[in-house]
Amino acid sequence: MKKEDRPILLVEDNPDDVELALRAFRKNHVRNPIVVARDGVEALEWLNGTGAHEGSDAMLPQVILLDLRMPRLGGLEFLEQIRNDLRTRRLPVVIMTSSTEEEDLVRSYDLGANSYIRKPVDFNQFIEAVRQLGLYWLVLNEVPRGG
Repeated sequence: MKKEDRPILLVEDNPDDVELALRAFRKNHVRNPIVVARDGVEALEWLNGTGAHEGSDAMLPQVILLDLRMPRLGGLEFLEQIRNDLRTRRLPVVIMTSSTEEEDLVRSYDLGANSYIRKPVDFNQFIEAVRQLGLYWLVLNEVPRGG
């Protein structure tokens, strides 16, 4: 399976940030399918093919872009759960958050985040951040088969 066939899992509850990310992916010609989960519970259901995603093919994503502040199950709790699962423990996870809390940064890396990015407020800076993310995580980075 080619890298561009594997989806990007965007875990984000803010509809404006989702739309901004989707526009940035389109503008940067990212060809990977984008799967949007509105919180950690929905993301876990998608990864495991359970709940609303029961019976769907649970394809592991090329990368997970993860917000921290979400309802039901926040980003840090989600990260902790996938790192404790043998099937998902090695998936690349990029934290994309507006949090400026040092504690969030430290805890993210302690739980196994691969990268921590503060969301740029300016649209053009956001586009550039997505371009660089796409170049590294979707083109250059190698992940083990099966996650």
